[in-house]
Amino acid sequence: MSILLFVLGVLFVALGIAASIALHEVGHLVPAKLFKVRVTQYMIGFGPTLFSRRRGDTEYGLKAIPLGGYVSMVGMFPPARADDGDPTGTAVRPSSTGMFQQLTTDARQAAAEQLRPGDENRVFYKLPIWKRIIIMLGGPVMNLIIGVIMFAILIMGFGSPQATTTVSEVYECVVPASQQASTGQTACTDEDPAAPAFDAGLQPGDRVVSYDGQDVTDWTQLSAWIRDTAGDETAISYVRDGETINTTITPLLTERPVPDIDGRPKLNADGTEVLEAVGFIGVGSQQELAPGPPSEVLPAVGDNIVAVTGVVINLPQRVVEVGQAAFSDAPRDPEGPISVVGVGRIAGEVSAMDEVPIESRVATLVGLVGGVNIALFVFNLIPLLPLDGGHIAGALWEGVRRTVARLFNRPDPGPFDMAKLLPLTYVVVVLLMGMGALLIYADIVKPVNLFG
Repeated sequence: MSILLFVLGVLFVALGIAASIALHEVGHLVPAKLFKVRVTQYMIGFGPTLFSRRRGDTEYGLKAIPLGGYVSMVGMFPPARADDGDPTGTAVRPSSTGMFQQLTTDARQAAAEQLRPGDENRVFYKLPIWKRIIIMLGGPVMNLIIGVIMFAILIMGFGSPQATTTVSEVYECVVPASQQASTGQTACTDEDPAAPAFDAGLQPGDRVVSYDGQDVTDWTQLSAWIRDTAGDETAISYVRDGETINTTITPLLTERPVPDIDGRPKLNADGTEVLEAVGFIGVGSQQELAPGPPSEVLPAVGDNIVAVTGVVINLPQRVVEVGQAAFSDAPRDPEGPISVVGVGRIAGEVSAMDEVPIESRVATLVGLVGGVNIALFVFNLIPLLPLDGGHIAGALWEGVRRTVARLFNRPDPGPFDMAKLLPLTYVVVVLLMGMGALLIYADIVKPVNLFG
């Protein structure tokens, strides 16, 4: 049964990613057709074509390697300018970079072969700059929309984990956080003091209803009261099997991590946890999914975008760290980049967790698909070809050049020739393929461990 659930989890996320890629390309296809650009192909995947069908000007199909997709439009590259010494766009100009010049020329020839009579005003490069930007932004924006929908389903439908006033676990002893960090100690010894909750008789499943004479309705509030009453014998009431039990408890003064606004430990500049001496009784809270309001969706998406952007900005360093972990005993950073193989593995592990409620497992899978779409949104905006951000940057640069020319009464410089960037594009493609291969290898030999 666990194997079947693992496979179902992988399939769920795989289909979600495939649908996201297909819709990303729809985001390019629809505005291109609205702006009358002739679209020759809409393909999901790369390599040999498994299936295709032509409708109108466009061939729609599925290819063998499902690692992306593309929309092919005529006139992506303008013809070479006559003042470049190549009025036809087909000559090879002798230079010290002849090989790269040949790459550019071959790309122009391939683009020219797609043209047919009547395409003069249906080529991409002749569109106004704002239309080209809309076409290239369509794909990433589609991923953003999917991400927002997935997060809305997650937050408003399933809900986010919230601490309840029900006890999930009771510690037998208290080990200071600094001692845990320095020695790695987790088990109790004879020298460790007993946890106040254990002494007071609390057990997993008990629901705390009163503390120091005040009704308990919120775990965060209860935690604050406990932290402030270190050393004070305090009345506490909890319900077990429908019966209310009244007793007293004396929180122990000990070092605990300082939580941030999200309840996660605050960190010092060196990455260590910020500690403070507070009252502690040694219990954990049971979590349950609680639906949130629509107002929480966009902030959650924004936080995810910021987190992914941070990974992308430091991507070279993060990839190096992944490589070091893959070929050494160093652990993988759970916040680092992973491949689709890693995402699939996490999905399978979540699905196979029999001890986790099915609702929580499905919610996690929905969150994974949403997170992948946010990552696709951010990654595709990197201003490098062949990514969408590279085409957007080229269009913006063309706008700047033409604006400057108008301001200084200079001749119109014409379309920015993206074909001249093809040598750099090939370098980027090779680097992306190498990064993808490394991440897949690391996710196989040393996968990210999120569940202990």
